[in-house]
Amino acid sequence: MASYLHTMVRVRNLDASIAFYKLLGMHELRRRDVPDGKYTLVFIGYADNAAGQAEIELTYNWGHDTEYEVGTGFGHFAVGVSDVAAVVDAVRVGGGKVTREAGPVKFGTTIIAFVEDPDGYKIELIQRF
Repeated sequence: MASYLHTMVRVRNLDASIAFYKLLGMHELRRRDVPDGKYTLVFIGYADNAAGQAEIELTYNWGHDTEYEVGTGFGHFAVGVSDVAAVVDAVRVGGGKVTREAGPVKFGTTIIAFVEDPDGYKIELIQRF
């Protein structure tokens, strides 16, 4: 049996990235500093992850403060939330970037929105609960 474990993204500012994902209700699950490799891994997600939900692995390469290319193959993370509009408001108040306001998906009724993290990675918010 296989299961989706995590998505890894490289970030320029670990603290700013963690603060952003906290606006989405996530928190740090575990952290690993790797001095020999000069990087830090921070896994973020929901609750204590006892249910085995997918996580995001934020990789910070020490001393790397230039832009990373998001890449042409990456689309977005999708996060299910109970109130898309409220999360969009929290992201905006927290200084985050909203790229699509909360509203029904084109040709459908599901409420979605898009926001970007500090490194430009897109997160789709989907009303689920």
